[in-house]
Amino acid sequence: MPGIETLSPSYFDRAHAVHHLWREEGGVRHVRYPGPAAIEGWVVTRYDDARELLADPRLSKQDAVWKFGQHVGLTEGPGGALFTHMLNSDPPEHTRLRKLVQKAFTARRAAALRPMIEAHVTALLDAWGDSEEADLISEFALPLPVAVVFDLFGVTDADHEVLHVRGNTLGGGQGDGEVSVFTAENMLAYLKALIVLKREAPDDGMLSALITARDAGDALSEDEITSMAFLLVVAGHQTTVNLIANGVHTLLTHPGQLAILRADLSLMPGAVEEILRYESPSSLASLRYTTEPVTVGEVTIPEGEFVQICPLGANRDPAVFDDPDRFDIRRETAAKHIAFGHGIHHCLGAPLARLQAEIAFTGLLRRFPDLRLAEGHEVRWQPNPRHRGLLALPLRLR
Repeated sequence: MPGIETLSPSYFDRAHAVHHLWREEGGVRHVRYPGPAAIEGWVVTRYDDARELLADPRLSKQDAVWKFGQHVGLTEGPGGALFTHMLNSDPPEHTRLRKLVQKAFTARRAAALRPMIEAHVTALLDAWGDSEEADLISEFALPLPVAVVFDLFGVTDADHEVLHVRGNTLGGGQGDGEVSVFTAENMLAYLKALIVLKREAPDDGMLSALITARDAGDALSEDEITSMAFLLVVAGHQTTVNLIANGVHTLLTHPGQLAILRADLSLMPGAVEEILRYESPSSLASLRYTTEPVTVGEVTIPEGEFVQICPLGANRDPAVFDDPDRFDIRRETAAKHIAFGHGIHHCLGAPLARLQAEIAFTGLLRRFPDLRLAEGHEVRWQPNPRHRGLLALPLRLR
């Protein structure tokens, strides 16, 4: 497309500096990201614009993934069984789906996971034994949300690797953070078999609740149940891994703030909000496209164009956050961040992600008073435009 700017691979390791420049130059940029993930569009980095567009009905999500795939010439994929969910739909379909899913994804069900999350954190930290070093991502941040998803689904004896979707692997390999077609197809087969099992032997887990959810006689179709389960795995897993890893890295590179938090762990909820603002786990919000021309600042985006709203950039907008590049766990405005979106598509699993992060950080700080980054480690970010996550995070435990 004429006029579109292709970013260099170095973008991922200097994203905040790039976003700073874009905000100063108007906050709207037409770009194509580097790497294997085919991502391009009009990127919005100013907070007020981003927040407004997240709730703007002129930006549609209906079949956005399929439409973007056509736009970039992609033909492979598992199809509707994994994308017939509320994050890929507009009202009234979105309203219907979210209402049914909310009946299953209750605050009570999420809160009931606290003791199980605490048990998983304790077990993962116990597994380090007397080790002097550990990799936070492969040995803690990855397996924790996988275990929580299984708890949520009511599955206790399945192969957790099947639902492992981040670009890295539990064995420590590295990738770009995207779900491959192969992984998605394997997951589809697994989830379908699991749903059959839950129909035959229902329990009080999330999948059984999705199967039985009813609203005025309406219910989720088979594809909608499978797709929602897939969304919970992907969105919940990738976001939480990045939140935990980004948070630990941020705390360890800001020793003054870490000392304040260690001295008063009651500050943990605010610290989590500041981590979400300062180093958001998602760089770009889920995909949208314009259904009519939309003016953002001095730029008019034509109809039918893809818009990439950037919480990573918006959450460091100095027009909203004073001295935004300063990390401050007592920042009073931190909770204004849009790391979990805004409007009708605000992340349904945000409370669960926050809960996992609070328990994870608390467990790490209590267990390892001398926790620090391993010497000589070079910080590298995943080469993925949508997810903001570290490739690895080796730690010195003692």
